Amino acid sequence: MFDLPTGSKKERKEASAFRNGLLDQGYEMSQFSVYLKYCSSPDRAEALEKRIKAILPSGGKVDILKITDKQFGAMKRYKAKYESKNEKKPKQLHLF
Repeated sequence: MFDLPTGSKKERKEASAFRNGLLDQGYEMSQFSVYLKYCSSPDRAEALEKRIKAILPSGGKVDILKITDKQFGAMKRYKAKYESKNEKKPKQLHLF
């Protein structure tokens, strides 16, 4: 989750670069300033956190929230007054 300044051209460029960096790393946009990504383990989540730290813009606020599969599965989601189902965790690709 983030709240980045966009008052100047430089700030808008940094905010855009940060959002694009998240998309490049496989995050999906849940809301304009809330991006999600499934992590298969705490170690993987920590590695992704380090990658986010590497692309942080110079200003603004970025929060990283980690929730378990069970917590995500219990989340209620609505779209236009209709409840939508939570996506199942993605299948993992194994390369040998």
